[in-house]
Amino acid sequence: MSPATKPGTVYGVGLGPGDPDLLSVRADRLVRDAKHIAFFRKAGRPGQARTLAHGLLPENATEHPMEYPVTTEIPLSDPRYNEMLSSFYTDCTKRLRTLTDAGEDVVVLCEGDPFFYGSFMHLYTRLRDDVPTHVVPAITGMSGAWTATGAPITWGDDILTVLMGTLDKETLTARMQDADALVVMKIGRNIDKVRQALKAAGKYEAAWLVEYATMPNQTVQKLSEAEGKVTPYFSIIVVHGQGRRP
Repeated sequence: MSPATKPGTVYGVGLGPGDPDLLSVRADRLVRDAKHIAFFRKAGRPGQARTLAHGLLPENATEHPMEYPVTTEIPLSDPRYNEMLSSFYTDCTKRLRTLTDAGEDVVVLCEGDPFFYGSFMHLYTRLRDDVPTHVVPAITGMSGAWTATGAPITWGDDILTVLMGTLDKETLTARMQDADALVVMKIGRNIDKVRQALKAAGKYEAAWLVEYATMPNQTVQKLSEAEGKVTPYFSIIVVHGQGRRP
């Protein structure tokens, strides 16, 4: 970057749970005005964030897909998993810095909220000390999911616990037992383990399964009525709190 060039800014823009009507005004403006759009995706796929933003992007925007080197092909416990992803995020950071060093702003599309289990966090921590980086918060996918059930997630002094389906069964069970209200994310191929943990914790019959929350293909049903069903990765399980109320 030449001394006369003002550095560009990286914007991590939360797209919300899926319904474009639920974007913030700021997110909508940034996406529609973007000259450079970056987004994560699995190789050979359009990418969930890019799909959510379809119809919002300017025709002349330059797209910068960032393709994961690995998703579920290697167990999370394998040291190679973190090594490959760390190298991937470092490379993505370099790509974005090439643009910002040239004075270009970049909008990074993020599913849900950028600071809630999102991939953008790994770019943010690598960029924030050297590049102007701003985050646009959004409605989370879990908020869209519990709203879809038509019942409040917490009452009074209820403690809400958020768990990842990727955790081991013992940890899931213990945390579920301690929870008043519960959200389980990243279900997908972990569904059988999550079911077993919910049953062991005594919360199975109270659990709801929400798939593609707020999207046109949204489905909402009691988990006990979805036996044998293969759930998509973008599904969330909700157990409502039953705490104090007037």
